[in-house]
Amino acid sequence: MKQTDFKELDKHINILGWLHIALNVFTLCIGVFVFFILIGAGLLAADGEAMSVLAVVGTFVMGILVVISIPGILAGWGLLKRKSWARILALVIGFFSLMNFPFGTLVGVYTLWALLVHDEASDYFLAYNVLGLTQTSENL
Repeated sequence: MKQTDFKELDKHINILGWLHIALNVFTLCIGVFVFFILIGAGLLAADGEAMSVLAVVGTFVMGILVVISIPGILAGWGLLKRKSWARILALVIGFFSLMNFPFGTLVGVYTLWALLVHDEASDYFLAYNVLGLTQTSENL
């Protein structure tokens, strides 16, 4: 394992962490936006039944997007903190992100490339967690 391999991988993992956080915070914002749009549409309709149906649909959509986003935010945070579980979670999230065209597809491909194609990715997380390295790019 060369020192430059870990430094390059360290850079990719930082980028991946922030991309996962940004994409999933954006998804959360979309959920909140849809919720308020549907509530507003129900209020403008001035119909009690329409308002209740749109409130339920808005709550459901926002709930689904929250449930989808939280694991991605956790994966991004875990990657930034170099947690060993974050690599596996990010791979799973990256695989499912492939279906979210176009941004999720880009993040998913980059995640799979950075964490699967680089042979030293598992060694990187092992060295960081087992050996107790605090700043991999400085120590390696």
